Amino acid sequence: MTATDTIPPTADPGADRPTFDSLDPATGRVVGTHPVHGPEDVAAAVARARAAAPAWADLGFAGRAPLLGTWRALLVKRADELAALVHDETGKPAGDALLEIVLAVDHLAWAAKHAPKVLKRRRVSSGLLMSNHAATLEYLPLGVVGVIGPWNYPVFTPMGSIAYALAAGNAVVFKPSEHTPGVGEWLAQSAAEAMGVPGLLEVVTGFGDTGAALVGAGVDKVAFTGSTATAKKIMAAAAETLTPVLVECGGKDALLVDADADLDAAADAATWGGMSNAGQTCVGVERVYVHGDVYDAFVDKVVAKARAVETGDGPDADIGPITMPSQLDVIRRHIADALDRGGRALVGGRDAVGERYVQPTVLVDVPEDSLANTDETFGPTLTIAKVADMDDAVARANATRYGLGATVFSKSQGPELARRLRTGMTAVNSVISFAGIPSLPFGGVGDSGFGRIHGADGLREFARPKAVARQRLAAPLALTTFDRSPKVDTAVKKVLTLLHGRAPRT
Repeated sequence: MTATDTIPPTADPGADRPTFDSLDPATGRVVGTHPVHGPEDVAAAVARARAAAPAWADLGFAGRAPLLGTWRALLVKRADELAALVHDETGKPAGDALLEIVLAVDHLAWAAKHAPKVLKRRRVSSGLLMSNHAATLEYLPLGVVGVIGPWNYPVFTPMGSIAYALAAGNAVVFKPSEHTPGVGEWLAQSAAEAMGVPGLLEVVTGFGDTGAALVGAGVDKVAFTGSTATAKKIMAAAAETLTPVLVECGGKDALLVDADADLDAAADAATWGGMSNAGQTCVGVERVYVHGDVYDAFVDKVVAKARAVETGDGPDADIGPITMPSQLDVIRRHIADALDRGGRALVGGRDAVGERYVQPTVLVDVPEDSLANTDETFGPTLTIAKVADMDDAVARANATRYGLGATVFSKSQGPELARRLRTGMTAVNSVISFAGIPSLPFGGVGDSGFGRIHGADGLREFARPKAVARQRLAAPLALTTFDRSPKVDTAVKKVLTLLHGRAPRT
């Protein structure tokens, strides 16, 4: 996000740098005041991380795991405190805030435990032609990783990069969203308290310029979560220094309901997947395609569940406010476009968008090329469409420039349908479950980005492969020498024919 998405920084007369406030989106009250870090501040943070990185890497997997475990235990001990801060800065219910902390802790534990198996040095086959060599492969730390995180899941999402980068032996400089800077600072302070390694997890706060400074500060990789448009700017800036990037952008995730689906479970998944966190979930459900045989029954169940969702800031609220004020206009525009083009609102509608909150909205008969079906809405809205069969559902679900997550409800062909969907992840007979399984990689295709966090792939994203070939004994045929004779060339050709000269039988 850019500085235009929120209040501009205000000068602090008692400091040399400007500051900005993080606000409670439910009330507008100031939650905290934070510095706007400029290029010099960012460079200093990267330098501190660079100084910490070698010693952290030298600890090895066995030395890092206990320290990461201590941090994990501290996060658990102070989970309520962190959840309260997440609630204050995002507006989400405290229970939802706690849920993302639980998932983040589980991922941190998985990364620390499995890093040795995934990244350690191991022997690989050298092949018959090079059988006189021993071949090894290992994954070494990159050095310093820059992480630019989002506001919608300010703990879980950035920790998918931070935890895996630390477990792989890197230091990290984290730039949280300007909407949730307090959460970012809390994570860094808790890491320093638990692990006692100065510079290991640095935090810089501010707006788009601070993020841009981090990209250009000489980090060894940038992991970004946010909009596709901002991702393109980051990639362009990173290209100047050939800094590799990992980008996880938005989605327009679909849920498919087959004729034999458990409709109660599917309706519950659609409602929760589309409206939890006020719909502000990159892998949230935004489009639903339902087999015609069960369409009416399914719609009735979703409508009943959506009408029961309570919006507000009280202890009984199911969803909170829209965290980023500018998103209200996006949601309002998508609903209006759908209705103007013939869609119908069975729940909510034009009046659903208020000054801070958006009421649950269920739309039907919405044209496939409407904004509500093509662009990421990021609000508690669902479009539901009737399809003739699952082939039609798959075709419509795939007709998007995004490709992050998806959901399938089918008793007979769930895995088959899941495989056909052009997404990075798919849940079958559940919703968003892949995010809670640490061993599964998380990421998308198309405008949803590339690269992976979580799982073994997530660990390897923050390491560089190191290949070593060591000659154990002299080769019977010396190939890499100017002394190679024609006799050797003839023998090599014979070996090649024996190894690869016969086509396989069909």
